[in-house]
This record gives sequence, C-alpha cells and structure tokens, in this order.
Amino acid sequence: MQLAYQAPYDWEAMLGFLAVRAISGLEAVAAGVYTRSISIDGQHGWISVASGEGDWLEVTVDFAEPDALPEIVRRLRAMFDLDADVQGINQQLAVDPLMARLVAARPGLRVPGTWDGLEVAIRAVLGQQITVVAAIRLAGKLVAQYGEPLVTPQVGVTHIFPAAEVLAAADLASLGMPKSRGRTLSGVAQALLDDPQIFQPKASLKDAVARLVELPGIGDWTAQYIAMRQMREPDAFASGDIGLINALAALEGGPVTARQLLARAEAWRPLRAYAAQHLWTSLSRAD
Repeated sequence: MQLAYQAPYDWEAMLGFLAVRAISGLEAVAAGVYTRSISIDGQHGWISVASGEGDWLEVTVDFAEPDALPEIVRRLRAMFDLDADVQGINQQLAVDPLMARLVAARPGLRVPGTWDGLEVAIRAVLGQQITVVAAIRLAGKLVAQYGEPLVTPQVGVTHIFPAAEVLAAADLASLGMPKSRGRTLSGVAQALLDDPQIFQPKASLKDAVARLVELPGIGDWTAQYIAMRQMREPDAFASGDIGLINALAALEGGPVTARQLLARAEAWRPLRAYAAQHLWTSLSRAD
C-alpha cells in the first residue's frame, strides 16, 4: 500500500536514523528499505517500508489478521511522522538563524517514531550513559534471548520484540549490564502490565514526563526521549543529551553546557523535538 505525506520528506535521514539503531533479529535496513517484525495483540508478522516514486511511502504488510490493518497503518504513520505539517514546522523553526540554516539543508526532516511504547522505553533505558552502538548490541542480545522466534522471508528479521510479561519476570542483568539497569528494564515492563496506557499520549508534555519519571530508574532524559518518539510530543527535548550538546557546540563554535542548551532551546518552542532532530542530523553529517 501507499502512505501519503506532505512533501518534502527526507527519506535518507529517516533511513539513516533507523539503520544506526537497527536491532539485530528485529529489524534490518538494506537497499533503501526498512524491514521489521511486528506484533499486535499476540499476533505476529512483518512490514517493509521504502520511499515511493511520489509523495508517499511504499509499504508491504504480512499479517494474518486483516482487522489489524487500521492499527498497523496508524502506527506506521506515527512511526514515520507522516502527518507532520513540515512546511509549517520549518517556517516556525526558521525564525531562529541557526535553525534556518539547518532547515534549509534538510527541509524534509521528520522526527522518527517507534512501533511500540515498551520497545522504545527499553531502548531508552539501555542507552543510558552508553553509546548507541553499545545499547543496540545489548538490545540484540535481549531480542535473541527473550524474543519469540518468527519465520519470515526477510533477511535479518528472525524474532519478535520480547513481551512485557517475559521481560518483567526476567533477570536482565545476565545480558551484561549493571543489576540496577536490569531491574529498571523489568520495572518498565511491569509498569506497562500494571497500566496499559502508560506509554500513550497524555494531556501535556509535562504530564507525560511526570508520569514516566515516577518509574524507578527513569530520569528526565529517558522520559523526554520516550515522549518524543512514542507519545509524539513535538516539544519534547532531552537537554542533557551529549549528542545535542556536541551538535550545538560544533554549530556555534564554542563549548556548551546542558543548561546553556536548554536556555538556547527556548527559541525553538513549541517544536523542540524537531530542532533536536536537526541537531542530531547535523552531527551525523559532520561525522
């Protein structure tokens, strides 16, 4: 099927973001196509997504339950930020001279979402105080050990992301991480079992973050990241993120602290999530 969007759309940047963070066994990026396993209400399947020849993404879905298609489409539109008013977003951000430069370089940039709230929460916790590469390596171990195997014709897609029930009961420190982080991961899974709406959008960004930081081991950075990618909060902003700090320092030619970054970001409200994506992308281009 074809999922339409408002042009422009920076598929290269979206695919690059997903490729760097692709979890072995769960998802794969090859030849301009993103593929992954999916699970809804205990049913499993897979999807593949590529750029279309017009203002749309080309999507293939393999899923046994046809009634799930509307939910699959909803999740995909959120995951690939297809409903963004990109022209309006660019116009607002470009009021700031720095963002004007970045928007001009990447006018079709979107904020990547996620397929599932538990998955992005686990990713965020795994990424606390370690590199993206190290976090993805741990995530691959988690999927291989606790995810349900799935037979697909897609190379590299072999497992479903582990269910909350499995993660809540597992000793995840055995994967090679501090025991406290393993307990946080299991606690996040248990929190979803206790409150199935915990990763759903809240009345405001403030409410979303407040609910998440109630969980042991979840600080502001992790909560903001979940709010950005899962709850689709356009003003979510992880001010302590080292990548954002380094990007701003490189762009403005001087050292930057987390406090200075947060103050600088006031000019980007209420679209700080999109500003953050521009900063991250500028850093990857510099690399």
